[in-house]
Amino acid sequence: MGSPRAAVLLMGVGLLGALDAIPARGAESSIEITGLESASAISPGEAAIEETNSGTGAELWSTEAAVGEKTPDPAPAVETVSPEPPSDAAPPNDDTAQNAGASKAAPPSIPSANGADVAASVPSQDPVAAALTTLLTSGGQLHPRLAPKEKEALLAFYALGDFKPIWIKDRAWTAPARAIIARLKAADQDALDPAAYAVPALGVTVNGDSQADLAESDLKLSVAAVLYARDARGARIEPSRLSRLITPKLDLPAADAVLTTLASASDPGAALEAYNPRHAGYQALKRKLAEVRANRPGPPMAGVTQGPALKIGMRDPRVPLIRARFQLGPIPDETAYDERLASAVASFQRQKGLPPSGVLTPQTVAALGGASPARIEGDLIANMERWRWLPADLGREHIAVNIPEFRLQVWKDGAPIHQTRVVVGKPETPTPVFSGVMEYAIVNPSWNVPPSILKNEFLPRMAADPFYAAKRGYEVIHRNGQIFVRQPPGERNALGFIKFMFPNQHAVYLHDTPSRHLFSAERRAFSHGCVRVDQPFRLADVVLGAAWSESRLRSLIGRGERTITLPERLPVHLTYFTTTVDERGAVRSIEDLYGINRRVRAALGFGG
Repeated sequence: MGSPRAAVLLMGVGLLGALDAIPARGAESSIEITGLESASAISPGEAAIEETNSGTGAELWSTEAAVGEKTPDPAPAVETVSPEPPSDAAPPNDDTAQNAGASKAAPPSIPSANGADVAASVPSQDPVAAALTTLLTSGGQLHPRLAPKEKEALLAFYALGDFKPIWIKDRAWTAPARAIIARLKAADQDALDPAAYAVPALGVTVNGDSQADLAESDLKLSVAAVLYARDARGARIEPSRLSRLITPKLDLPAADAVLTTLASASDPGAALEAYNPRHAGYQALKRKLAEVRANRPGPPMAGVTQGPALKIGMRDPRVPLIRARFQLGPIPDETAYDERLASAVASFQRQKGLPPSGVLTPQTVAALGGASPARIEGDLIANMERWRWLPADLGREHIAVNIPEFRLQVWKDGAPIHQTRVVVGKPETPTPVFSGVMEYAIVNPSWNVPPSILKNEFLPRMAADPFYAAKRGYEVIHRNGQIFVRQPPGERNALGFIKFMFPNQHAVYLHDTPSRHLFSAERRAFSHGCVRVDQPFRLADVVLGAAWSESRLRSLIGRGERTITLPERLPVHLTYFTTTVDERGAVRSIEDLYGINRRVRAALGFGG
């Protein structure tokens, strides 16, 4: 918007705190508004995740169950990923998963106001502004998925412009409004539901007062845009309801911040779309989703039946069908499982996240049957949703661990510069999903046995044999009537020779291990929740800077515990992606190790 109003609107960011003193009017002053179909983002599966109360007083939308944000009476939490948290876990903060996303700019100092003062400030000759004032200051919800503080933020924003409509001029949508509407209608391009952001109709009198209808339409478009922006940043699902071990800090933008951004943008539609993740992994899934939808339904798969595993040199009547499946030409001995076919099978196995042995296993035959387009689409959308859990800025240099893939990567300037295998938590003691910041490393670390391991493993065995811990090189410490067990530094130490610390509520970290043979396993889920790193000194060489080469670090082994501060704090992201797109554009499916993908699918209304 190029008018002076745009400059005024830019002051709206952060005004929520300045207007906290505004009381909501009583129900007796509420106005019932009808004539708009529900814009709730609920899908059939979401009701299992969260319920919300019916609102009272003036409501712009009918109240329905919603997955996204907390209401005064939330539903019971969904069953956690596992019955027991990681041994090092601490209880998550209830507020962790719902970051209010307030504007980062410091708010200007503005005197507080009350509803009556706000209403009295609107010129009597502007009936649309008066209607907007009534809608924003009366009791009740604007939308079941917008918290009261977001309503106050909308009130603050509209108050800056004397409650004049933002998106309507001469009884028609403005050009910025039409750009926003176009983006809302195309929400499915980013795996969002356009029905959740219903666009009000202009020129249809619902309440017998065209001025009031104009006010409603303007406010409803603002609310729809705010909901889109917040959903694009992850508000549809509260991650901690899926598991107490899923604790990303969602960056949910405040309502006034969203409207300020859109009102001042040269292209409000593009500005609204930009709330979706810009990460390369998300964008690749988005392109693949469009491709799957464009090609639906896909070509039928070859009906390969189960049978014995096939290796090079074996013969089987299923071979011609398998060759046709991979578009390989016929050979003189048509039932022979040859090297060329084994190579094609290995490539397919790699794409599907199976061991690329080239052997036609029962799992490979099942994968050849193919998932339905609906299943593929649901998996793409569920994984796109989990990209919303990550910060908008991952860090110019950062560490990313994809838990079900058992892989750690160090990224710099958008490209991986180091990669290694990892061991993650067992399904019963899963590795948590969150982001942290690595601050330091410790060479020759001690290991203080976590309380859960002490209770479940050490104490029962020590009761049977008082020398159980000592025989295994552990120190038993009695302090204030409590027992603590510590493993001193050394080759047998559970943490190996080095650990990398990024303080967090779960008390997990990256570390070495004496059980290095476990890295040769395909399915590396063996820990109590921490992430064990293969070749950890190579990782240290990358993250600790030039002053600490691998050879220098190794020279410290056996010389006492040594703490080394990183030259720059390094973001660490423990992620959970079961569908990825490789550099060739092929979709790769990964085992849902902890069942998180299934839970996200259910929360979004897809089958498990």
